[in-house]
Amino acid sequence: MKIKHILVSQPKPADISKTPFADMMKKYGIDFTFEKFIKLDDVTASELRQEHIKLPEYTAIILTSRNAIDHFFRVAKEMRYAVPETLKYFCINESTAYYLQRYVQYRKRKVFYGNQTMNDLIDIMKKHKDERYLYCCSDISSDTTIEQLTAAKLNFTKAVMFRTVPADLKETVDIKKYDMLVFFSPMGIQSLKQNVPDFEQNEVAIGGFGETTCQAIIDAGFELNFRAPTQTAPSMTMAIEEYVAAENKKSRKK
Repeated sequence: MKIKHILVSQPKPADISKTPFADMMKKYGIDFTFEKFIKLDDVTASELRQEHIKLPEYTAIILTSRNAIDHFFRVAKEMRYAVPETLKYFCINESTAYYLQRYVQYRKRKVFYGNQTMNDLIDIMKKHKDERYLYCCSDISSDTTIEQLTAAKLNFTKAVMFRTVPADLKETVDIKKYDMLVFFSPMGIQSLKQNVPDFEQNEVAIGGFGETTCQAIIDAGFELNFRAPTQTAPSMTMAIEEYVAAENKKSRKK
């Protein structure tokens, strides 16, 4: 089957012309649709107080996403907490660290970042053993991260600052239009099942990014047609192109 219409369960890039999606559109005549399958609900300051989370007690913040940054500063504002210049920020990667500039004067703050993985970041945090860390995350944060922080014997507290829930897609997405569905989180699969309970895969190709997403696709009873990252496709766009090229080749042979 030739792939023509692909639904990507993420927001549309700000400038798609500068992404690999644009290249594939030209090369293969593909039509990409971008749709958020999940949304984020705030955890309120009062809810955090009930969990005995008091921001002034912490000397360092662990941030693994831009969403975590947004919600930390939202909660700080709700709690009327004046974020001190002495607060240390430990970010999963450089781009997440630079996102802090939306809220603080970056050069005046103590910002540290790893090279994409939690193990990298923990190696840096081990050099700051005396800090009291607050791990800002969603309700579906990885248990592995908690295990890693615990194993490193760091003094940390987990703070769920936002919830990840399925978006309402019933009026916006006609799932029957698409030859391929691309997912980036287990919650995306849950959203599909909630919004389209009678969905049958048939010949629709389904791809997943990351082990937990791929496993969620299989657990939901669907066939996992391709995945990322792999040795030949470290990004999802590369995995999509690999699969599309292979399917187009099959179509030409028929």
